[in-house]
Amino acid sequence: MSTYYQIFGGKINVVASDPANPIKGQVWFNTATPALKYRGVTAAAWASGGNMATARYALAGCGTQTAGLGFGGYTTASSNATEEYNGTSWTGGGNLGTSRYGLAGAGLQTVGLAISGRSTVYLTTTEEYDGTSWTAGGNIATGRRYLAGCGTQTSALGFGGSTGSLSASTEEYNGTAWTGGGNLATARERLAGAGTQTVALGFGGQTGTDVANTEEYDGTSWTSGGNLNTGRRLLGGAGTQTVALAFGGQTTVVLTATEEYDGSTWATSAGSLATARKALGGAGTQTAGLAFGGFTTTPVANTEEFTGAVVATKTVTST
Repeated sequence: MSTYYQIFGGKINVVASDPANPIKGQVWFNTATPALKYRGVTAAAWASGGNMATARYALAGCGTQTAGLGFGGYTTASSNATEEYNGTSWTGGGNLGTSRYGLAGAGLQTVGLAISGRSTVYLTTTEEYDGTSWTAGGNIATGRRYLAGCGTQTSALGFGGSTGSLSASTEEYNGTAWTGGGNLATARERLAGAGTQTVALGFGGQTGTDVANTEEYDGTSWTSGGNLNTGRRLLGGAGTQTVALAFGGQTTVVLTATEEYDGSTWATSAGSLATARKALGGAGTQTAGLAFGGFTTTPVANTEEFTGAVVATKTVTST
């Protein structure tokens, strides 16, 4: 059997305390513990969170993993329910003024934005959340369902979707009114979004088929980014333009697959959702994502929390 010295050409350092700034791959023996330790990578993974009170799909989400917001959606009819997540459990928030599904979300738990969607008609209404109740904001020019959104309550973006026909329209919100932005290169619905109004990302979705292409927005126009490995519709999204997360959705089957974007390329993550789902809500970041609600064969209520791969100090154990 080869020894550590034969493989790496050196001996393991023996120290009285862990190094202050160890590098990835560094190995040492801590005499105070005592323990053999190394600097390695913890794999990305999804873990269970608390269930939503109302199982639903085609809902919108915003906020963070420990302060998330889920609102609207569809059960057996359009929903106006809002729920707030604290990192452990969901509690009821103020109801939307207008029940809707296929809407988009932006902002944070206490400064959220509900954009467009559909009830019995395509809605132009926008609603703003203050952590307690929703109030009317400025109307979007083109009411549509299954659009994507991102940004903040006072600097948001709504794009894509369907009015009965596919839309490439992008609109920008300043906290009071919507104005036209640059059109997507590919008109589509059931896509996901991430980022801010001036540094946005739109990915996946559906035209006549499921699409894999990604587009990046600079506040004026969209340009092509790297394609998803798996083209899909009704997926969840989180993060920013250069550090994004795509999860779930549907092709010919409902998916658990998760992908991570670095600003150029999507890579398949080691972490997959425990529950395959489409039309789900998403929030958070690439390293701390949140997936909730959605549809498998029925509406689902369960929540999953994503922890990205991180470099950490580990202890070698034996059995």
